[in-house]
Amino acid sequence: MSSNSTVSLSYRDAGVDIDAGDALVEAIKPFAKRTMREGVLAGIGGFGALFEVSKKYREPVLVSGTDGVGTKLKLAFHLNRHDTVGIDLVAMSVNDILVQGAEPLFFLDYFACGRLDVATATDVIKGIAAGCEQAGCALIGGETAEMPSMYPDGEYDLAGFAVGAVEKSKIIDGKKIRPGDVVLGMASSGAHSNGYSLVRKIIDVAKPDLQADFHGRPLADVLLAPTRIYVKPLLALMEKIDIHGMVHITGGGLVENIPRVLQPHLTAVLHKQAWTLPPLFQWLQKHGGVADDEMHRVFNCGIGMTVIVSAALADQAEAELQRLGETVYRIGEIRERAEGEAQTLVI
Repeated sequence: MSSNSTVSLSYRDAGVDIDAGDALVEAIKPFAKRTMREGVLAGIGGFGALFEVSKKYREPVLVSGTDGVGTKLKLAFHLNRHDTVGIDLVAMSVNDILVQGAEPLFFLDYFACGRLDVATATDVIKGIAAGCEQAGCALIGGETAEMPSMYPDGEYDLAGFAVGAVEKSKIIDGKKIRPGDVVLGMASSGAHSNGYSLVRKIIDVAKPDLQADFHGRPLADVLLAPTRIYVKPLLALMEKIDIHGMVHITGGGLVENIPRVLQPHLTAVLHKQAWTLPPLFQWLQKHGGVADDEMHRVFNCGIGMTVIVSAALADQAEAELQRLGETVYRIGEIRERAEGEAQTLVI
């Protein structure tokens, strides 16, 4: 038996609110505008963002990096705090391209959720814009995807990528690193955006009061502290010092990231007494019963970036970074690698 009745469905009935998406675009435009810089020809609103590479480069090489925030987002959901994860998102990409000598030029983000909450998404993207301001790059585009049933209510995922440029003759690739070079460590702001699956497991076991005082700040603030962006001080240092190598300490910690810039015949020897393990990492190690080797393989342990320079320039580099507001430690040196030896030793 046939029926003449018809169903009239809309995108909203399917769970997608076009009006909310339009409202978000309008809400974020002022924050994106603050990140504009020379080279932006067309930004948010078009099908593609346009950027002109500066004429200051004779042989410009584009350097790109992409990343997400990982399970640190789960902690942000639990605490209903969305204002800093955008900084983490930018930091993970711009710090990565920085280590090759590149100046970050622009950033694009991808925000995906099941149901778009304009207030939450605005907080996230305000954080992305703040990260771009810290890095001196433009937020010139992105994508907001509302996908019903793909994500639980109140949750979302974040990804993004940065593009930078470096003069071909000034690419930093580690090939200048020699035995006797000094490894400088720049302090991190916390766990950055790595190891949060283990962090969350330790929280599950220890069951701390996340609002309790932890060395002068709520533990929640310490756990969610955004990743430090090292772009401006290191770009300034590059103008004055011949840097042999830089390493962004991300997933894999100190021991797995430093070898990424070393030739096969070299080893970095790090001295763990050269800096004090910050209270957050002491707490995580104690309450998780985490072995030293595992700490060095998972977390940055207080060192978010390393800079490798000749011994002759180490004092000058350290002083310049301190002048620029960074906390710096002389954490190790480079030497010839013995047969079968790891490329990073923490002693």
